[in-house]
Amino acid sequence: MINLPKWDQSLINKYNVSGPRYTSYPTALSLQHGYQQNSLIDAIESSSSNSLSLYIHIPFCSQLCYYCGCNKVITRHQSKADLYLDNLAIEIAAQAGHFKHYQVAQLHLGGGTPTFLTASQMARLVGLLEQHFNFTHDAERGIEIDPRSLADGMLNHLHFLGFNRVSFGIQDFNDDVQLAVNRPQSVDDVKALIGQARALGFKSINADMIYGLPLQTPASFKETITQLIELSPDRVSVFNYAHLPERFAAQRKIKDADLPSAHDKLTMFKNTLEQMTDAGYQFIGMDHFAKKDNELAIAQNQGQLHRNFQGYTTHGQCDLLGLGVSSISQIGNAILQNQKELKHYYQAVQQGDGSAICKGVQLTTDDALRAAVIKQLICQFELDIASIEQQFAIEFNDYFNEALAALEPLIADGLVYVSKEKITVTARGNLFIRIICMCFDKYLQQQIKNSRFSRVI
Repeated sequence: MINLPKWDQSLINKYNVSGPRYTSYPTALSLQHGYQQNSLIDAIESSSSNSLSLYIHIPFCSQLCYYCGCNKVITRHQSKADLYLDNLAIEIAAQAGHFKHYQVAQLHLGGGTPTFLTASQMARLVGLLEQHFNFTHDAERGIEIDPRSLADGMLNHLHFLGFNRVSFGIQDFNDDVQLAVNRPQSVDDVKALIGQARALGFKSINADMIYGLPLQTPASFKETITQLIELSPDRVSVFNYAHLPERFAAQRKIKDADLPSAHDKLTMFKNTLEQMTDAGYQFIGMDHFAKKDNELAIAQNQGQLHRNFQGYTTHGQCDLLGLGVSSISQIGNAILQNQKELKHYYQAVQQGDGSAICKGVQLTTDDALRAAVIKQLICQFELDIASIEQQFAIEFNDYFNEALAALEPLIADGLVYVSKEKITVTARGNLFIRIICMCFDKYLQQQIKNSRFSRVI
């Protein structure tokens, strides 16, 4: 069982800095231009996996949420989704041929708002995927849902199409907060949808929340989490809102004066930790919670939890293929990304080989080693030194002498304990897991100069 986080305000004041979320190592900031379709083919040849996770990016939203930093297109024109599916069909056909020896164990639709698609458009997309890829009979099929814009009957339709997991973007239940971010929604509507999803038999019902939004207070967000717990989702993500109006134009509509103070934000997270753990949820790490009988919690307790661009997952053995605008793939020893802008994505897939890959990085042996260390720490809160030494044929203390030196202040403050056999993150330290991982990141100093990361808490 993972230790519950121990809140130490003096350490939080000292260590609440900005840093990567480590959905990959190297992080997406390390991706360089010049990668193309042949990079994907080489990556497949380098991989020992024959199991695949598919991520499909649907960029469209019918309404702008002011806090959002996702790659999205705001439109009310459904025909734009038809055009997108036309181009996605080209990419699917082009890429699927390289994965004939793979079986798809996981499918996830993200965005944007995937349920922007109509029932017929969704059926078309699933049909394309099933036509070109080999799915296992028990594949995990998940989709992100905006409760406000879900068409009548869509949950039934998604269940009919084979989806067995849903993730509702809730963010906050408070009316004033919702209006301040242009996302009004009814608690009763969300409650009804979750009840319907449960009645239909979806295997996992997840909720995404955000703290640090305008007009939120510790008291109001505590009430929101109380309401959320009553809905009993299987997994919950409680993200820290990063206010970066210089990067995301929509955030300029949020008044700085309406944002909660740094102290109030920390109080919201502290309250959330207490509320969620008191309600029987396991703290998975950073901003994720899961019921103790959920496979995510079970995987963590058994040392089998993994992390990739889709966050915490039980499908670590899978290569990840991202399809659609801005999607990222992680296959073999390569991380590859598609064109980020819609017009460039369309141009790319129509130019011959059907690929939209434009950026990437090929992992060195050092990258793979550091990725393994970071993943084990961020998923399990401990590192088995002998297993790393055996896997990569190194002497750990010699190889990571600089990283171990960087850990010394964290050791002195009781965040982490290092023995001959293990590195163990303490209950006081697991809130700072990103900082502990940063000690092993050789790219970080250059990237910190750009200061494009969210705070760790």
